[in-house]
Amino acid sequence: MNTGIVRKLGERIRQGERRSLARAITLLESTLDPHRGEAEALLADVLPAAGRSIRLGITGVPGVGKSTFIEALGYRLAESGHRLAVLTIDPSSVISGGAVLGDKTRMGKLSSHPGVFIRPSPTGGSSGGVARRTRESILLCEAAGYDIIMVETVGVGQSELRVAGMTDFFILLLLPASGDELQGIKRGVMELADLILVNKADGDLDTVARRTVSDYQQAVGLIQPRTPGWKAPVLAVSALQDEGLGKVLETIHRFQAQDRESGLIEQRRSEQGREWLRQEVHDGLMDLCNREPEFVQLFRQFETEVCAGRLAATVAARKLVSDITRSKRAS
Repeated sequence: MNTGIVRKLGERIRQGERRSLARAITLLESTLDPHRGEAEALLADVLPAAGRSIRLGITGVPGVGKSTFIEALGYRLAESGHRLAVLTIDPSSVISGGAVLGDKTRMGKLSSHPGVFIRPSPTGGSSGGVARRTRESILLCEAAGYDIIMVETVGVGQSELRVAGMTDFFILLLLPASGDELQGIKRGVMELADLILVNKADGDLDTVARRTVSDYQQAVGLIQPRTPGWKAPVLAVSALQDEGLGKVLETIHRFQAQDRESGLIEQRRSEQGREWLRQEVHDGLMDLCNREPEFVQLFRQFETEVCAGRLAATVAARKLVSDITRSKRAS
């Protein structure tokens, strides 16, 4: 793909062409060296048109109803005139490396809406339950004119931290639980949340759900909020029955109004950009160790020494970086 084609692809993305957007995200996710250069050129081309959305992170344990919630809330947003992009993060197949859950089939009603773009991406072995190129995908979706971006995680490991680190407003979905089960929720996850929702508040679970809301409201009052001046609301919702979602939208709008006065999101994105740079430097170094023959051999030598207990990992890491730096200078 030459420079002219990359520029043309960027133009079509800015015009909101969905097929070109999907093609561009595929280019971003490619691990081939020529594609990486093309992807970087494309990002540079569309970057001035990005940044004009609100980015919503959505997490929760498997079975909490994330897909049902996204479809119900997303459909409301789309019907009210918003253009919505949903980036869902699925576990990678151990055979093909692709996404295995198929969110488009789980969100059939939403995916058929003309104002909605849904893209499932595999984690591809990336840590934290997110795809490595999710941040870049967000920028492309914004350049394509989507004013609300939802990022769904698989909800495992460090996924909450990684998704909160690339979004403006972080939503934690919970199941109705007894008081004893409440103790098992990690304090750190609650500290990240800007909104806590107890889903499946319907039928036989309605009473339990509302009791859970009360328990979490007390717990939220004892922790340091993620956002200064913002206490995370705790609400009961039923995504399946489309109940309580109006209050969710009201809460998001209230958060946006507060940001307009404080400039909070701009400050948060600046910090996220700094962390993104650090992560890319880390990933780039590991790419050298995994792909360039000279450094693959060097990395394995140090790895063998560390595993055998003959060298401390901190010493090995420092020597490895020093050797890579000398080699690059020499070349």
